[in-house]
Amino acid sequence: MEDIEDLLAGGGGAGVPPGFRLPVAGAVGVNPKQKKEKITHTIPKASLSIPGTQTIYMKTFGCSHNQSDSEYMGGQLSAFGYVLSDDPDEADLWLINTCTVKSPSQSAMNTLITKCRSAKKPLVVAGCVPQGSRDLKELEGVSIVGVQQIDRVVEVVEETLKGHEVRLLTRRTLPALDLPKVRKNKFVEILPINVGCLGACTYCKTKHARGHLGSYTVESLVGRVRAVIADGVKEIWLSSEDTGAYGRDIGVNLPILLNAIVAVLPSDGSTMLRIGMTNPPYILEHLKEIAHVLCHPCVYSFLHVPVQSGSDSILTAMKREYTVSEFRTVVDTLIELVPGMQIATDIICGFPGETDEDFARTVDLIREYKFAQVHISQFYPRPGTPAARMKKVPSTVVKKRSRELTTVFESFVPYVGMEGKVERIWITEFATDGVHLVGHTKGYIQVLVIGPETMLGLSAMAKITSVGRWSVFGEVIEVLNQANAVERSVDQFSHCSSLDSSCSKEQCACEMTSCCGQVQEVEKKVSTPKYEAKLNLVGWVLRKRKSNSRIMEKGSAMEFEGNQNKAQNCLLEWSTVDKGLLGGVLVSLLTILALSLYLGTRSF
Repeated sequence: MEDIEDLLAGGGGAGVPPGFRLPVAGAVGVNPKQKKEKITHTIPKASLSIPGTQTIYMKTFGCSHNQSDSEYMGGQLSAFGYVLSDDPDEADLWLINTCTVKSPSQSAMNTLITKCRSAKKPLVVAGCVPQGSRDLKELEGVSIVGVQQIDRVVEVVEETLKGHEVRLLTRRTLPALDLPKVRKNKFVEILPINVGCLGACTYCKTKHARGHLGSYTVESLVGRVRAVIADGVKEIWLSSEDTGAYGRDIGVNLPILLNAIVAVLPSDGSTMLRIGMTNPPYILEHLKEIAHVLCHPCVYSFLHVPVQSGSDSILTAMKREYTVSEFRTVVDTLIELVPGMQIATDIICGFPGETDEDFARTVDLIREYKFAQVHISQFYPRPGTPAARMKKVPSTVVKKRSRELTTVFESFVPYVGMEGKVERIWITEFATDGVHLVGHTKGYIQVLVIGPETMLGLSAMAKITSVGRWSVFGEVIEVLNQANAVERSVDQFSHCSSLDSSCSKEQCACEMTSCCGQVQEVEKKVSTPKYEAKLNLVGWVLRKRKSNSRIMEKGSAMEFEGNQNKAQNCLLEWSTVDKGLLGGVLVSLLTILALSLYLGTRSF
């Protein structure tokens, strides 16, 4: 069995692609063996037809980062000619992308491997399980793609179809962001901003697989954002094992990246940004900057901040590197500074050493904040982690605590009060019921609406008709085009806080120029020729006057005292293009009149 890169041609290249870097050397979980002279396992061999003509079945477990990896692998395979299928029976090879966070995910992987072997199908296993636990018995005789070798999946599949076993696990460079990609949802781009993390949580196996922190450069990420927007993407998810730790290995930080990305998002809010999971330690020092970005109209006011336990003693045993008080600071600050802020969190029930008092503190914390989303997990000891060696809480107690906390959580009614409100939503997918479309508010609250498939990828105004426990139902009252979408984006900032004439940063929760002094500039875009080019000239002139009146009324309502007169005067001024168009109309009318008079005199 070959264990290193040399079985396949190319060897990975010597240089590092521009914009990418190596994670810190000595990352956990990689111990390459010495090369052997021959392959020691033989796997089922597909028909020796032309490479790139076979069918591949792909199955993905785990987080959004894993989903992005699968989309990249699928994109490369598809570009090479392979056909991707959801039917394992018709496939010539199975590709399983695995997750090592919880035991059930790994058990599901083991079941799928057994089925694949029974079907005598060639198999490739990717993801965190083989990267972090390469010597598992279940992986004997199986080809493996490491988490940072996804850019070589075509080579691995090709060799596996020939009957060879290939294992690519050695970390070299981060995979390029511009690889071919087949998105599960064509409107959603999952963008990994870094791999690995800086933590050392005692229960976590992911660090063994993903290793130490390795960040993509700001320039490469912004370039990817530009590319996917041009490709029609309407929602960008920033993903990693810990978004908040981004850039600490390359001398930048998350706010720097977020501001750079926001700067290239369309001003009409047609493409939204969702910030991924971040642990409390790495955003404490950047809370105001994070709030600044979350208040932007092109960024969902939503953040996933895992707390894991409401007990400081358990957090210490977990090596989470923060206290409950610090978690409260994160939540309280974001709720205070960002209107409509929604926060999701995670809880592990039954961590080793958790007493009844520890668990009671966790329940009290969840009951106090009434989070709309809480991911509740029972503790699963992961092999090779420090927590696996700790004295366990009896499984009956763990299950009881999980049920109790779930009951408390499900008693919340987080969306009461939304009925009758009109919200802007971004529609990106079908609901699982096959009837509704799924949209999200700026707070990332799920809104189910009925509409044609053509609404996918669009933004709309929806009136909330009823509320449920997990989502709300709405009725679309207006589908937004480019012009009125810009206006709605401006309207979203009107609730940023009650602004006085000076629009001070203390009163403007988002502390953004878009929220204050530059709002007039954004509003003016509504009535410029750029957005009216397809209308007839007379209609355009009438709409311009109407639009100017509407914007002046809005400016008055917002009471920008000192800036109001200046803004209105700017809006009333005719630009060179305006004057030219009006002059053209007048010249045309005079020409027609002159021709009419001339023809009239000749008739006599």
